[in-house]
Amino acid sequence: MQKPLIAVLITSAFLTLNAQAADLLQVYQQALANDATYAGARSSLAAGQERITQGRSGLLPVISASGSNTRNSGDSTQVQEITGIRFQGDTKYHTNSYTVALTQPLINWGAWQTYQQSKLSQASAEATFSQAQQDLIVRVAQAYFDVLTAQDNLTATQAQKVATTEQLASAKRNFEVGTQTITDTHEAQAAYDLVVAQEFAAINDLDNKRTALQVIVGQTPGELAPLRTGVTIAPPSPASVDPWVSSAESQNYAVVAAGLNVEIAKREISRNRANHLPTANLIASNSHQNQTGVTGGTVNNNAIGVSWSIPIFNGFAVTSKVRETIALEEKARNDLEATKRAASQTARQAFLGMTSGLAQVKALEAAEVSSKSSLDSNKLGYQVGVRINIDVLNAQKLLYSTQKDLSKARYDTIMNGLRLKSAAGSLREEDLGPVNALLAR
Repeated sequence: MQKPLIAVLITSAFLTLNAQAADLLQVYQQALANDATYAGARSSLAAGQERITQGRSGLLPVISASGSNTRNSGDSTQVQEITGIRFQGDTKYHTNSYTVALTQPLINWGAWQTYQQSKLSQASAEATFSQAQQDLIVRVAQAYFDVLTAQDNLTATQAQKVATTEQLASAKRNFEVGTQTITDTHEAQAAYDLVVAQEFAAINDLDNKRTALQVIVGQTPGELAPLRTGVTIAPPSPASVDPWVSSAESQNYAVVAAGLNVEIAKREISRNRANHLPTANLIASNSHQNQTGVTGGTVNNNAIGVSWSIPIFNGFAVTSKVRETIALEEKARNDLEATKRAASQTARQAFLGMTSGLAQVKALEAAEVSSKSSLDSNKLGYQVGVRINIDVLNAQKLLYSTQKDLSKARYDTIMNGLRLKSAAGSLREEDLGPVNALLAR
């Protein structure tokens, strides 16, 4: 009897685990493993981390080996001028040779600039990946709360449908007993038809939002943990917009990458100007040649020295390339300035969106209480005959609209907080913890 009991307990444990709603951190972990955009950014980082090795190679020695192994056969005829005697014979011989050479750059300003560029390129790849990490956090949170928003809209619409159905039935009963006119029934029927159409739209919107989340996490999302009732959203810290803007203009990862691109462009100018400069290399070689046949012999040779090259004229190609890179460096500077302005604007918008969102949440919370009181009053007035059916319907519509606006205001405020940190370049996975604590477990 022990084994069946254990099997039942294990099965019930799995069913309980599957029945639990996934929270934001769990969904984020799924996205880390399955999001294709993030996987592509990770591959780009791995590729960028090879830049330094490639750039350093231009400063290190190059060792090469070459050789040949040939067999020759033929015949030759020689005539002596004095005696006129003809000599004829075969010419067969075998030659085997090889050479090992080493070249070490001594003076090569262009190779040095390429190495410096490679370090900047790797740093740029790392900044771009950090931006991709922040983007993933924002995308996951946005998709998560979009699903919750759609669920809240559907729930409010269905609740309004139930209330409208009851009001329609009441209007029909009152009309049958002669206490209300047919107009009340028509108004209730119109409100019911409208909310049915809104329910279909809400169902479709929820399906679309769940599909959008599925694209990120790579699988069909299950039930999501909703926001707890009456949660308190923490205001931004610091409470002034200026520190956030300053951080965005210096620490935003897009700004950092754009600044690195400016430095890369500067190095590119120096690298192209280096084509006017002399280069020098240390060279060393060891060669061996062995020949057997008519004229056999072995030759070994060791050589070491310095080779140099001074460019004199190349058809103005270098001068033109330098002018091109100067223009590209100016473009990189303008791109950096545009990126700074965009980051600053994003930080300001997110900060203002969060502060105004907090105020909006408080106002809508008060409006929700007022709407509930108004609905109760209109229902009581309808029962005693001082309110008509349309008054109750409007009060119901106002209450459910306020509830939908309140939930969306909360989600938008939370998202603006995450966007604010992202714009400032300080958003980390740990920042999802406080947001996740607002969800009902």
